[in-house]
Amino acid sequence: MKALTIGHFLQALSDYQATGDEPALSTVVVDSRDTISGSLFVALAGERTNGHEFVFDAFDQGAIAALVERELVPGTATINLRDKGSEGIAQWDGSLPVCILVDDSVFSLQEAARSWRDQFDVKIIGITGSVGKSSTKELTYTVLSQRYQTFKSPGNRNSVLGLPPAIFDLGPEHERAVLEMGMYSTGEIKRLCEITRPKIGVVTMIGPVHLERAGTIETIVAAKRELVELLPSDGVAILNRDDQRVMEMASHTRAQVFTYGLDSRADLWADQIHSMGLSGIRFTLHHRRETLALSVPMLGRHSVHTALRATAVGLIEDLSWEEIAAGLSETRLAEFRLVAVAGPRQSIIIDDTYNSSPDSALAALNLLSELEGRHIAVLGDMLELGWAEEESHRLVGRRAADVAQILIAIGNRSHTIADEAIKVGMSGSNVYWLEDPQAAIPLLGELIHENDVILVKGSYGMRLDQIVSAIGRNN
Repeated sequence: MKALTIGHFLQALSDYQATGDEPALSTVVVDSRDTISGSLFVALAGERTNGHEFVFDAFDQGAIAALVERELVPGTATINLRDKGSEGIAQWDGSLPVCILVDDSVFSLQEAARSWRDQFDVKIIGITGSVGKSSTKELTYTVLSQRYQTFKSPGNRNSVLGLPPAIFDLGPEHERAVLEMGMYSTGEIKRLCEITRPKIGVVTMIGPVHLERAGTIETIVAAKRELVELLPSDGVAILNRDDQRVMEMASHTRAQVFTYGLDSRADLWADQIHSMGLSGIRFTLHHRRETLALSVPMLGRHSVHTALRATAVGLIEDLSWEEIAAGLSETRLAEFRLVAVAGPRQSIIIDDTYNSSPDSALAALNLLSELEGRHIAVLGDMLELGWAEEESHRLVGRRAADVAQILIAIGNRSHTIADEAIKVGMSGSNVYWLEDPQAAIPLLGELIHENDVILVKGSYGMRLDQIVSAIGRNN
């Protein structure tokens, strides 16, 4: 195992030549609360807080180095790399902890991550899109792991700040790496591609997620398209045949294009889709003249697209149908953000509280419609939708009225969900609007009957996970 050291950072950011004898680093963190013994802490100047205020907290928790943009306390051990030369390193006496002074800590972190990735002969699979990135990453990892030593980016670390620290966990033992790539604006996925050099790019779908920041759906398309634009000529772009905006990316890549979807014109397509409720889904895959009937433990018909993406990567990486089927079947629901948990009075809670968008909310409501029992939809605000905000909430309200017997809308924006549900015919006595999730807890305690199915869905900032935690304790 190649050890990450302070020397790697010095060599990546200056003309210093690492010897391998420099102090070893256990991990790289951008949040001082994540610090462990031997860490390097990267001080970032954020919108709300400045990481430089927490450098000494990180040192107290065991960090041995910090990447900083300004000198802290006089006398603190410091290596000055602002001139990009090694003169500042020569003045360091080896004492720890030490501050590595740079002009731009974000750029320096990214360059160090790029340098670390370049040491390894690993094929990178990049995944982007408005919805389904994390589930696709998890399932693709499981499939590829049937044959290859595979790495995956942890959790939701998919941004230009979150993904680079994760790259330092990549090692020479890894043959494949599955990385989730997110964005708030154009240029960010391009930067992630410059750092990681993906060979395969997967695009899930395009929707109005982060529209408030991006401004237009065209900007979102352009930002997501950067992944396929940066693929090499011997790479593969895996595109969703069922999404016209994604398919238009085919003309923007040098790579081979491989399509998937429910359209029989796709290279890989699925039909005979049947939901088995909480037991999963059944469907049949088609590729060229081959077919494969599968049952997988994933919730909702929309999960077929997730399985198609993972299967596409598996086929491109020469896995057999047996290996692909084993990977899909080994999937654990806990690996995904949408999970079913036990609720009070033998009810079932569909916990989909990580995030929400019009497309994912509609998919979750479709899942609710497939499950037996009385349906309660607890829906929170969908954030960062910009100009599409009102119509998106109305769209979800209309579908909720079709699917649910009881609707609880939470948050200022979700007032529109409640209004629209009533407007299209849902009884006002079965529709509730609340300002915050805490108010929903006692209400649900009164409303839930035996064998009810409760969907809890909203953007993470609404913290509807508090509802799941609270009512789950009353089993």
